[in-house]
Amino acid sequence: MCGISGLFDTRSKRNFPRDLIERINNIQAHRGPDEAGIHLEPGVALGHRRLSIIDLATGQQPLFNEDGSVCVVFNGEIYNYQELVPELQALGHTFRTRSDTEVIVHAWEAWGKACVERFRGMFAFALWDRNQQTFFLARDRLGVKPMFYALLYDGTFIFGSELKVITAHPGFKRQIDPLAIEEYFALGYVADPRCIYSGAKKLPSAHTLTLRHGQDLPEPEAYWDVRFTVNNPISDEEASAELIERLRESVRLRMIAEVPLGAFLSGGVDSSAVVAAMAGVSESPVRTCAIGFKDPKFNESAFAQQVADRYHTDHHLNIVDSDDFDLIDQLAWLYDEPYADSSAIPTYRVCQLARQHVTVALSGDGGDETFGGYRRYRLHMMEERGRSALPLGLRRPLFGALGNLYPKADWAPRPLRAKTTLQAMAFDSVEAYLHSVSIMREDERESLYSAGFKKTLAGYRALDVFRGHAEKSGTEDPLALIQYIDYKTWLVGDINTKVDRASMAHSLEVREPLMDHELIEWLATLPTDLKIRGQEGKWLLKKALEPHLPHDVLYRPKMGFSVPLAAWLRGPLAERAKSAILGPRLTETGYFNPERLRFMLEKHQSGQRDFAAPLWSLLMFDAFLKNAS
Repeated sequence: MCGISGLFDTRSKRNFPRDLIERINNIQAHRGPDEAGIHLEPGVALGHRRLSIIDLATGQQPLFNEDGSVCVVFNGEIYNYQELVPELQALGHTFRTRSDTEVIVHAWEAWGKACVERFRGMFAFALWDRNQQTFFLARDRLGVKPMFYALLYDGTFIFGSELKVITAHPGFKRQIDPLAIEEYFALGYVADPRCIYSGAKKLPSAHTLTLRHGQDLPEPEAYWDVRFTVNNPISDEEASAELIERLRESVRLRMIAEVPLGAFLSGGVDSSAVVAAMAGVSESPVRTCAIGFKDPKFNESAFAQQVADRYHTDHHLNIVDSDDFDLIDQLAWLYDEPYADSSAIPTYRVCQLARQHVTVALSGDGGDETFGGYRRYRLHMMEERGRSALPLGLRRPLFGALGNLYPKADWAPRPLRAKTTLQAMAFDSVEAYLHSVSIMREDERESLYSAGFKKTLAGYRALDVFRGHAEKSGTEDPLALIQYIDYKTWLVGDINTKVDRASMAHSLEVREPLMDHELIEWLATLPTDLKIRGQEGKWLLKKALEPHLPHDVLYRPKMGFSVPLAAWLRGPLAERAKSAILGPRLTETGYFNPERLRFMLEKHQSGQRDFAAPLWSLLMFDAFLKNAS
């Protein structure tokens, strides 16, 4: 796990200054504190910050092939590298290290850009082939590892593991993209491939980018996609048995390391499944780390302890104060873009705890997306049955009117909070799903933005992101469609971004067995009722794990890794929220309607309405502006 960076001259072959590549490389030293490496030649500069995990003695980067004509900088892990080495040796390639990084250069020589199709892992890498005069970048299938890039006015192509690499270059202009702001206040993050700055992009997951001197910057090329068939005739019993075997294999592959290794254990189904699988293939007790909260409404540590006791893990628990919000400015620096998922705070803390005991940690991230665990999935399926009963032409005016008339009742019991459901019934499937996941729904964003900013958007809506992915999904199955959208948006933009930045802030590598692409391909063949059956999400995963985990862990209500935002914003964060949301930084942007800002703040702090998520997103946007200034 590392940080990578580099420069490529798309016009000619200028010599880049060493101090420039060293400066942009070292700005992400937290990603790789063990070593730094630089390679320079005409038209190319590559930088690497190393966190040593595999082949501690000889795995330094940049790394070269036998004659030095191919050079790579790499962030991530190729889990199947040990299988690829003998295949490449049989083709005549000589290995001088035991590093998974060296597999990349020889795989490139053997298979060209198709090499990425052979890799099973999480990765972002950049490779220079002097003989072919080709500069090649790639990102893993699920977007676990990040890759930012920009083309500067003088023809310099710059890339890095974090956006701060790009913004550190003196030739980069920090011009905010208004379309990114619309995406942020809808989703809580800026969706790939867009960045908060109009001059930068993210390389999309499962894509490559190939550059050559004297040629224009091309569009990224896709090399993989998940295809939902949902027609596997497998029985419940056969599916349960196969899932356990696939889970064990995925975990086993991710336990290869030459440094201390452990796991996050939240007490939820996903992390508990990973720990159970680890215990089954480990000869020594698994190291596990958990965060607990003083507020019992947010504390899952007792369930984590049940799993730790069952598998006799070396368990470490840290109880943190529920008022743990002093990370706001630190998070703004880490994320570089506005990012509104408040669970970034406990994620940062659990990574901080884990790094005291291990260098590599396995996580349960991706389980809700792959197995159908989110409550919003079940609600969407219920709404879909209602939407299918009436054509859109009838639903839109009928339920649209009812949704507008029904009061917003945050204070009421959940069955009486029907406004959102009524509004969703007026939409098609894609629009309804965005409506359900948005931090601020379209009508709320319409109220938030100033007249001038709405004119700047020129009709652009975050819905365009979801529609674009839906068109490529290749499925009409209601659950598969929203899972596909989540793979392309939420999983990459929120979950993987959160874990990457939080772990790398502490020089910790996090591995993701539930995001193994072969596991996901198999799950995409399974019928929907193996994921959601009745009102039970993750049905297959829970059924398969019944012999391995306590019933209370499997079937208790889902808590999530959350923090008491509403209470913070009415209590200890009230003054900071007021000074930020009504302060000059937000006002001077011209993006917002000041009356709406004041309305949300006053109604929330008085307890009349719950605007916690929108206010937090505004607070984090203000922190981003402060960090960027």
